[in-house]
Amino acid sequence: MTGKDEREERRRYVRKRQRTVFTVLGVVMLVMVLTSSVFLFHIGGAGLQSVPEAAPNYGQAAPCAPTDKANPEAKYLSSAKVTIRVLNGTPSSGFAQAVGDALANRGFAVNSIGNYSATNVDRTIIYFGKNAISDAYTVNSNFTDAMMVMDDRTDKLVDIVLGSTFKNLRSKGKVPAAGSAIDNIKGCKDASAMTSLPKAIEHPAVK
Repeated sequence: MTGKDEREERRRYVRKRQRTVFTVLGVVMLVMVLTSSVFLFHIGGAGLQSVPEAAPNYGQAAPCAPTDKANPEAKYLSSAKVTIRVLNGTPSSGFAQAVGDALANRGFAVNSIGNYSATNVDRTIIYFGKNAISDAYTVNSNFTDAMMVMDDRTDKLVDIVLGSTFKNLRSKGKVPAAGSAIDNIKGCKDASAMTSLPKAIEHPAVK
C-alpha cells in the first residue's frame, strides 16, 4: 500500500470515528431533551409533587351553622342583619377603613373600625359567639382566606381582624345570596360540643 493510500485510509478512519462520536452524542442529547421534557411538562405525572390540601378552616375547629325542627336548613342572612367590627391586624395604615367601607357598601352594619392589639396577624380571623354563628358564616362568605373562630361572647357582634394574607373580598357574584343554604365548613362541630372557648376581644355588646 502506498503512502498516499495509507493517508487516505487514515482520513476515512478518522471521519468514520467522528461520525460515530457525533451520532452517539446526538442520541445522548436527544434522550436528555426527551427526559427533561417529561419532567418539565409533567407527562404522565412525572416530576409532580403532591401539595397538601389546607386543613378545613386552617386547622381551627369551627361550629356548624345551627338548625332546628322549625329551620332544618341553616341559611345565609341578609348582610343588613349582621353587625360587624373591622380591626386592622397589620402595620398597613387605613387597611381596616378600606375593608370596612367595602363591607358597608355590601350592606353590612359596621359598628366600628379600628386597630387590633397586634400588628403581626397573618390570616384574617372572624371572631363570633354561639349566638351569631349564621352571622359569621354570612361574613365569611365574603372572604376567600379567613379563619372562623368562635369565642365566649354571647352577643351578636362579629369581629373581623384583618391579616396580612388578605388581598381582596370575594367578588359579589360569587357570594351566596341571602336565604341560600349555608355551606358548612368541612368537619364542623356542634356548637354545644365546643368547650374551652377563647376569651372574646373586649367590645360593647350588640343585640
